[in-house]
Amino acid sequence: MNTTENSRGSKRPRTRQTWSPIVELRKYTLHPGTRDVLIELFDREFVETQEAVGMKVIGQFRDLDDPDCFVWLRGFPDMPTRGRALEAFYGGPVWKKHRDAANATMIDSDNVLLLHPASGSLLEDSNRPPPGADQIPKGLVVVTIYQLRAAAEVDFLDFFERALRPALTNAGASIVASLVTERSANNFPALPVREGENVLVSISLFPDDTAYEQHVAALARSQRWHDELGDALAQRLNGEPEVWKLTPTARSQLRG
Repeated sequence: MNTTENSRGSKRPRTRQTWSPIVELRKYTLHPGTRDVLIELFDREFVETQEAVGMKVIGQFRDLDDPDCFVWLRGFPDMPTRGRALEAFYGGPVWKKHRDAANATMIDSDNVLLLHPASGSLLEDSNRPPPGADQIPKGLVVVTIYQLRAAAEVDFLDFFERALRPALTNAGASIVASLVTERSANNFPALPVREGENVLVSISLFPDDTAYEQHVAALARSQRWHDELGDALAQRLNGEPEVWKLTPTARSQLRG
């Protein structure tokens, strides 16, 4: 297995299929009725142009439960590259040309988690539909955010892999990756990130919303989930997990 070096010099395992050792999970609150305007602009203008300066656009999504939310993921090979790439894009001609139109759709764009992979992989060999694609995928991407108690990361990672992941998988989830808080300082302060938090984020894929509802029902029927895992999970968290049900846009590379 190869390794990649983080901004503090420590080594993290990196499989051949995994890219983006640094990941931003971004959720925007939009003015009512403007989400499709932003998505059309994003898919047309902001995918290849970001990747040209050193980022990876992992996926972009509609929030199934909130018509005024847009969620997307982008990645970077390391923190220094992140700083340079963001400076190049947001100081460059494409953003300057389209920023007024993009910003006009947004109420808030500061709901951002800075993360790094803990397990699993986001595959870099899947094909992104070309510019102009308009067929919406049927798959569902479910992001679950676990707010961890202080200093619980190592224990929770073990608990997640040993107990939670098998239970969720047995109930029908396909968990492709888990990510945890990246504690490097935000090196592009013009774009704020959520600070002072300790999270684990899991990303699961489902064929459709029906499959997800069947997954939820299977967990509800699980005696072990109620008698053992639910209490063990609650003891490690600050509050209930946050669940985002996301449908990929036509050009999202990550899809159910």
